[in-house]
Amino acid sequence: MLRGTAGAAVAAGVVGTVLSAGGSAYGAEDDCPGGRRVPPERIAIQLYTLRSALQADLPGTLEALADIGYRNVELAGTYGRSAAEFRAMLDRYHLRAVSAHIGLEDIDQLVADARTLGYRWADCAWANLGSIEAWTDFARRLDKAGEAFRKAGISYGYHNHAHEFWPIDGVRPFDVIARNTSRRNIHFQYDLYWLVEAGVDPVEQFYAQFGRVRQFHVKDRAADGSFADLGTGTIDFARVFRMTRNTGVKHFIVEHDQPTDPLHTAKVGYEYLRDLRF
Repeated sequence: MLRGTAGAAVAAGVVGTVLSAGGSAYGAEDDCPGGRRVPPERIAIQLYTLRSALQADLPGTLEALADIGYRNVELAGTYGRSAAEFRAMLDRYHLRAVSAHIGLEDIDQLVADARTLGYRWADCAWANLGSIEAWTDFARRLDKAGEAFRKAGISYGYHNHAHEFWPIDGVRPFDVIARNTSRRNIHFQYDLYWLVEAGVDPVEQFYAQFGRVRQFHVKDRAADGSFADLGTGTIDFARVFRMTRNTGVKHFIVEHDQPTDPLHTAKVGYEYLRDLRF
């Protein structure tokens, strides 16, 4: 979601490797190229992408998403409506909330809202701490929240930005999260843009946490590092999806942090994922 404060430069050589199909260390990447696609029922859009449009015209924007072809959304708030009111709007336009970005406090209320809205996947969308000790404490609280959500039937995860991969005293905060949370309680929602921005190969990072990565935020990166509509930037999504196929990824979620025309971005994103072959 939000761009974090850039405290470190991206390693140009690593980013160049990530952006090219030939940069993988995995020798099977060309097996059956072009024969698979993202199942339409796994395509969603993070509504944060459309926040300005939703604030201006909530029902009209939801209807437009349905007209584009979306059937699934990921929530980031309910725009002043109660959970029941927002669920009624989703139902009216035949949209389904499959996931949400939520916090880790007041879990009983969050669980109640999740049951009303209908989603069974959720993620903590942001943390940015200054020390490894603080990250360790956060990871333990995250795991505890994840356990409570799991017992209520909700799979809870962590959504990365770039800064979790920038070392503090030689240790990456993301590794602290991974080590101090249980795979039973916490999955990972990989934001592919932010992995590339951090200088991390999404495929290698996927296999470093094999079995825990259950969702992708599919967000493209322009050559200058800014956000781009899907298919107009430099990230080789076909390579990433080909190399991680049949490994348990549940949702492919379109996102753009700063779109100039949110509905156009949504349309381009849906059509790109619908038509992509890998």
